[in-house]
Amino acid sequence: MRTQYDVLVVGGGINGAGIARELAGRGLSVALCEKDDLAAHTSSASTKLIHGGLRYLEYREFGLVRKALQEREVLLRNAPHIMWPLRFVMPHDAGMRPAWIIRLGLFLYDHLAHREVLPASCAINLDEHLAGEALKPGFKKGFVYSDGWVDDARLVVLNAMDAQERGAVILTHTECVHVERAADWWTATLQRRGAGERVPEQPIRIQARALVNAAGPWAAQFLQEHAQFRDTRSLRLVKGSHIVVKKLYTHPMAYIFQNTDRRMTFAIPYEDDFTLIGTTDVEHQGAIGGAEMDAAECAYMCEQVGRYFKQPISAQDVVWSYSGVRPLLDDASGNPAAVTRDYRLDLDTSQAPLLSVWGGKITTYRKLAEQAADQLCPALGNHAPGWTEHVPLPGGDMGSQGSLSKNPAADFSHFLQVAQQRYPWLPESLCRRYARAYGTRLDVLLASAHEIADLGQEVAPALYHTELQYLLEQEWALSAADVLWRRSKLGLHLSAQERQAVADWFTKRGVGETCA
Repeated sequence: MRTQYDVLVVGGGINGAGIARELAGRGLSVALCEKDDLAAHTSSASTKLIHGGLRYLEYREFGLVRKALQEREVLLRNAPHIMWPLRFVMPHDAGMRPAWIIRLGLFLYDHLAHREVLPASCAINLDEHLAGEALKPGFKKGFVYSDGWVDDARLVVLNAMDAQERGAVILTHTECVHVERAADWWTATLQRRGAGERVPEQPIRIQARALVNAAGPWAAQFLQEHAQFRDTRSLRLVKGSHIVVKKLYTHPMAYIFQNTDRRMTFAIPYEDDFTLIGTTDVEHQGAIGGAEMDAAECAYMCEQVGRYFKQPISAQDVVWSYSGVRPLLDDASGNPAAVTRDYRLDLDTSQAPLLSVWGGKITTYRKLAEQAADQLCPALGNHAPGWTEHVPLPGGDMGSQGSLSKNPAADFSHFLQVAQQRYPWLPESLCRRYARAYGTRLDVLLASAHEIADLGQEVAPALYHTELQYLLEQEWALSAADVLWRRSKLGLHLSAQERQAVADWFTKRGVGETCA
């Protein structure tokens, strides 16, 4: 491993991975370190949406909404295997916002940015529309609009993969424990965590001409504890929790419900057999990495969904839950839901450059990375332009002749058709899952396979040795948790015994749950 780089990026969430990709593509030598797994925290705990943020219009966040709306279709084209359009149904509650306010908001949502992929909004009669079947009979009128769905953790991994393929070094389970700043260099001490029962490796010392602090909710803490900065920008740490229940309806659309506290709750089709419900906004206290849903949050989401759906739900119906801590810019808002989801980039060039990332949301990560590079690169004598807007992520080159997709949904459907013809021995459901997860990299995964037996041991239902080996070698997966809850959501479909079999597979290879 080399010991000198142009840039060291601290943090393996969506912003860190996106910045590493952008900088590597501009010709800089980049190292990224992440103390846990890629997307281990906030970036795998989102509502899985690529969206403008309809409710942010109410807080007059027009600039943020416009920026996010512009990015929706860029991202959908860049990775049509892990992102796709999704229609949202908003039942009108006459006791909440007036219908004319909703129409105005949706008009703005449709027209604040140019659309080519996503259809416009419209009003519907819930007595006649299939979306009305799951709702209580009191809801007669509704509205439908478009946003996008994303596999958030895979989005992070694909950015890291592309960064590595452009020369970046990606170091997972490697914590930056100390940095020292001089006029022209940062000297960083990295501690690589031991896998399984192995003794932790010796610290690594590297130098970098610039440092990017993309530590998410740990951004201020990192500067204070590891870089000896006394004064840093203030972050508002807000916990968002989600619950997953057995599916509450059969059609492919999502719902957005207006809550009595003027927040919104989403109910989204999830992993074929489930419905994802979220989210909450609660001030987070305690360890940043220890966020867990509490009983009050669960009750809140069940109550809000119960106001709309015929089928009530309770805590006993929850099959899985997850929580993440959002690092929001502290704008002195009293209501956590009203805190801006925009971001700020601070560049300090008083000595070796330091770029700190504050706030942000998954939809605007690519734009954030582009702007971060635009600020940082000139300080390093690099004037290469941004490039990621028109370049697909790994596996996303499904357009004609492997180019950027023009019609993401149609291009994926065609790709899936071709994959099923190329690999007729794959069960249809497995072929679809592979196509969704790996896109055109499916050919790399199955390079040596000509029949199902070539995939090796079936470690758990529809999870074969070949895929696990690919994830270990190509995607930094070191534990069952990395595979079952981030690289995929197969954990939802497996029993405890089957999940343990996956953990045993990693243990036999000298890695295991201590790296989860």
